[in-house]
Amino acid sequence: MRALRMRAIGMTRVHVWGAAGYAAAQAIEWIAAHPRLELALLESKSHAGTLLGESFGAFRRSDLRFAESGSIESELAAGEIVLAAGAHGQGRDTVERFLARGARVVDLSADFRFDERAAYGLAEWNRDAIAEAALVAIPGCYPTASLLPLLPLTAAFAPLAIVIDAKSGITGAGRTPALGSMFAEVDGEIRAYGLSGHRHQPEIERALALRGCENPLTFTPHVVPLSRGMLADIYLVLDRAPDPHAVESVLQNAYRGSPFVRVLERGGAPSVAAVVGTNDAEIAVDLCGKTIRAICAIDNLGKGAAGQALQNINIMLGYPQEEGFHARTVAA
Repeated sequence: MRALRMRAIGMTRVHVWGAAGYAAAQAIEWIAAHPRLELALLESKSHAGTLLGESFGAFRRSDLRFAESGSIESELAAGEIVLAAGAHGQGRDTVERFLARGARVVDLSADFRFDERAAYGLAEWNRDAIAEAALVAIPGCYPTASLLPLLPLTAAFAPLAIVIDAKSGITGAGRTPALGSMFAEVDGEIRAYGLSGHRHQPEIERALALRGCENPLTFTPHVVPLSRGMLADIYLVLDRAPDPHAVESVLQNAYRGSPFVRVLERGGAPSVAAVVGTNDAEIAVDLCGKTIRAICAIDNLGKGAAGQALQNINIMLGYPQEEGFHARTVAA
């Protein structure tokens, strides 16, 4: 990892609130490498006063420390960016105070994804709203991996039903210690969870409904023994077999020119290993009779969280979307 360094005057200052989590660490590394952003305060209630490198080995050569609670709010200036990376349900009031001070906030939690004031940060599909927003709600990792294929496909074809079978690395569970995320519990195991209702299902359904698709959706998330990475297998059941070339063309046309979404040739196999440590998504599609099968691979900490956040910050500031993304990262 390149050494963190101070930025010149005139750069946009970016603060990170809730800075001790996996997604925050990934965001910090990318922000620190960005040519037009200055990494400002890193606030963490649980790690206040400690060195960033004590929590994340990739930063051991850095002298950055976590700031005390309230530090960002006390120093925040209008026009600065706050990346809010706190736990779900814990940061809403704090974000409101940041906004009241004139900051622009990019929030990684689920707190504002259904809030009409927030732009939904699926960057490939909501760029104009993101560019003007004071508050951006970054989609969840499962919705990102699901919606990138689903939005163009459901617009072109009318599915009778949609099935999503998705797998995530264990960092998706966050950094707070829990029995279910211990190495001994996940090694050699693949486990479905959230079967009585996962918060990402209504998020996916809402995004589809806003674009006219309200078809039945079955969503099953799994945790797999990977640190990071996500693979979503998506099935769209139609009333008749579509033209295979038309299906492929829908995705190719939707993401032509996209700096981060790669559409593979029909029948290709998206690779988690190919996207981990990046903000990329790989998508492939093929047919099984009357069923379209789409597969999407992302990094749950990259395109599913920190990478998408930086992509949104670039859009908000009028920078090229790919600015600040460098070689594969090692922050978490």
